[in-house]
Amino acid sequence: MLPPFDYFEHRAACNRKQSERAARLASLPSPYHESLTANDKTILNEPIDKLVQDVQEKRKTAIDVLRAYGKVASKAQDKTNCLTEVMIKEAEGWLQDGSINLQGPLAGIPVSLKDSIAVGGFDVSVGYSVNTGKPYPVDGSLVRLLKAAGAVPFVKTALPITLLSFESFNDVWGRCLNPHNTKYSPGGSTGGEGALLAYGGSRIGIGSDVAGSVRAPAHFSGCYSIRCSTGRWPKQGVNTSMPGQEGIPSVFSPMTRTLLDLTYFTRSFIQLEPWKFDHSVHPIPWRNDIYQHYATEKKRLRIGVLRTDNVVDPSPACSRALSTAVNALQSAGHEIVPIDPPSPYRALVIASNLLNSDGTQTFRSYFRTGESDDPGAAAFGAYMRLPRVFKWFYWAWTKYVRRDEVYAGLLEHWHGKSAAQQWSWVAKREAYKAEWHDWWNAFAHPDTPGVQDGAGLDVILAPPNALPATPHGAMKTAAAACGYTFMFNLLDYAVGVLPVTHVDPAVDMTTPTEARAAMGKNAVARGIWKYYDAVKMAGLPVGVQVIGRRLEEEKVLGVMERLEAALESRGEKYKLLEGYE
Repeated sequence: MLPPFDYFEHRAACNRKQSERAARLASLPSPYHESLTANDKTILNEPIDKLVQDVQEKRKTAIDVLRAYGKVASKAQDKTNCLTEVMIKEAEGWLQDGSINLQGPLAGIPVSLKDSIAVGGFDVSVGYSVNTGKPYPVDGSLVRLLKAAGAVPFVKTALPITLLSFESFNDVWGRCLNPHNTKYSPGGSTGGEGALLAYGGSRIGIGSDVAGSVRAPAHFSGCYSIRCSTGRWPKQGVNTSMPGQEGIPSVFSPMTRTLLDLTYFTRSFIQLEPWKFDHSVHPIPWRNDIYQHYATEKKRLRIGVLRTDNVVDPSPACSRALSTAVNALQSAGHEIVPIDPPSPYRALVIASNLLNSDGTQTFRSYFRTGESDDPGAAAFGAYMRLPRVFKWFYWAWTKYVRRDEVYAGLLEHWHGKSAAQQWSWVAKREAYKAEWHDWWNAFAHPDTPGVQDGAGLDVILAPPNALPATPHGAMKTAAAACGYTFMFNLLDYAVGVLPVTHVDPAVDMTTPTEARAAMGKNAVARGIWKYYDAVKMAGLPVGVQVIGRRLEEEKVLGVMERLEAALESRGEKYKLLEGYE
């Protein structure tokens, strides 16, 4: 139907999907509506390897496991609006008809999926109403692989329309809320996974990351994630807002409730040889020797620390989380090295121009009349579409009158690009990656000082964002403040996030002078720092990033284990939210 009449189709589709979700939850078998039993709580708290073994050896049934998590997922939905497609009844059917391999390495483990992942018989709306009422005929390759491993896909989860936001809102499903404080975002674009995992309604989730979309939710909501390098994880059998966009490739990656779950799941998944299911996956097996070397064997790690990207300084809460991690590692005998890498700001400029080189045309092409846009995507899209002459005057005013070189640099090339112009930005990306490669290689191993191979720097620690979770609507001004995560998408590095602490007003307040200094740096800093309030944010999670090089997932997971052990030895291990209690 043509505009403006498609508005009525849009509203009807949104009402239909929300009613369908409510009906699916209401019609679940009676055990899902009962209180948690002692057996349910045992299942929810059992280590993943033992739970898998219990299912394989029939000491527990996969149906019981599914029902325990289904109960909590339903409660998480009531609290946070984190679910989209509810597949629980179908999951029981898959368990009964043999569609799921209950002797696999993930036997009986419920897995939640970002709404963009294709499951046969269900829509893949990606938050656009035009995509509803079009169920995929068969499972995508990622879901086929999960079922072959014994995992049980049971719900899909919230994301933002456009997939370009650290919020998770669209008209089809509504707004997803942070389980710690519902006035704040759970992150995005894999925000539903962050909320569900943090609440305890799932154990393992699959999301995607193009600018921090599994890492921001882990940081905002308080769970664990790893952004895998391209080619380490399947990417077929999904839907997206920007098909064909490869300037900054989107990577599907896991999120989990605990670090043990993250390592166990990643190892099990790679050991299933996903390259046999999906042509885009590199045939790289799980390298347990590398994981063990960094998790247990190497006595002294050398860890670089990035305190600021010099675009937006981290808030006191985020700086404290990073210092907490650093102090724990130093106490465990590891060496900390302050670093000054190639300009993170340059990465932000290159990455933002590559990601939206089509002039935002593709993600806007799916909108129906009256469909709500993400505040951040709406703001940068509106500027993108302005006539060049108006943009030039605004750029000149920003650069020469406001003297804001940082924001002016982001505005300067904010136009749709020809193929030739796109290629020139890809060349800038590759030159920047080479510069980082050489910079990291300059850290020679102490035992071989003449050999520059990067062995003298194991990983980098950095904040995942300048702020803890942001309030709803903040992306209108805060969308550009994504450099702490976006930079490593440009580099295609393997990056994990683990929660470290919670916002504490007693120690995380900022003085007016400090706030003015942070906000005075540039418009990007002002756009996000205006939301920092340690009192209102009290109790929100705060995490850190652990950054390895390309295809170093095993190393990153190993170092994450060392970091969490160091925190635990000091009584500082992050306490998970247990919303089901």
